[in-house]
Amino acid sequence: MQIETVGVRFKNGIHVYSFDPNGLKLKNGDYVLVDTEKGTDLGVIVKENEMIDPTTLMYPLKKVVKVADDATVKKAETYDKEAEKFYPTVKKIVKECGLEMKIVKVEASYDNSRYIVNFSADNRVDFRELVKKLAETMKKRVELRQIGNRDEVRMLGGFGPCGKICCCVQNMGEFDHVTMKMAKNQNLSLNPANISGLCGKLMCCISYENPVYLEAIKAMPNVGMQVGTKDGRGTVVYNNLLKREVDVKFVNGDDSEIKTYPLEQINFKKVEK
Repeated sequence: MQIETVGVRFKNGIHVYSFDPNGLKLKNGDYVLVDTEKGTDLGVIVKENEMIDPTTLMYPLKKVVKVADDATVKKAETYDKEAEKFYPTVKKIVKECGLEMKIVKVEASYDNSRYIVNFSADNRVDFRELVKKLAETMKKRVELRQIGNRDEVRMLGGFGPCGKICCCVQNMGEFDHVTMKMAKNQNLSLNPANISGLCGKLMCCISYENPVYLEAIKAMPNVGMQVGTKDGRGTVVYNNLLKREVDVKFVNGDDSEIKTYPLEQINFKKVEK
């Protein structure tokens, strides 16, 4: 037996959470109020109604309460702007408390019932006294949320080395864990300075583009392989994965020559490594 779900993403988040649509027919971009462990919250639909196997769920489904009207969404945006004004105040109080933490952003819940202070820190921070002082100053319930380097860039925004807005800021969804093997697949420089984003971690685009390169690698001959061409047999010395072109080296006595061929003009039998 299958059950109906929708995918919801929350503000400044990349994770998509499954919810029971509660009989509503929802479409991507709809703002909805949903039931969460911390109470009602505002999110946006990023995956429309679909039927799934309930055994694939990692947690019991909570329900969509209702579609949020324009007034609710606009109020949430206004409350956020008001919360941002407390940023200098929060930094000052943190400094007075002598805590080693970096305040990234101050937000408000959609109904303005509490403020969320996002921070990063290298070590564990005891912020119990800080929460008390913040609540007294801001006259509201305060929640402190520790975030990682990637989350920090996603909240603050920025441009990657490519000149485009960082992938994480564009709500492109969740990426697999980025690894150096992915960088090798794409023939990228393995110098961390060349393949790291603003967060100091390996760039998200490496993971995002990796499936395309894996498919190309499967189709291309291995470097070092003997292949047939219209000019005779030679040795593969380089594969241009995106252009699907193969550089083949021919040796004639003391002379050698490298020629480039489209993949479809190469005759070979793929040998899996």
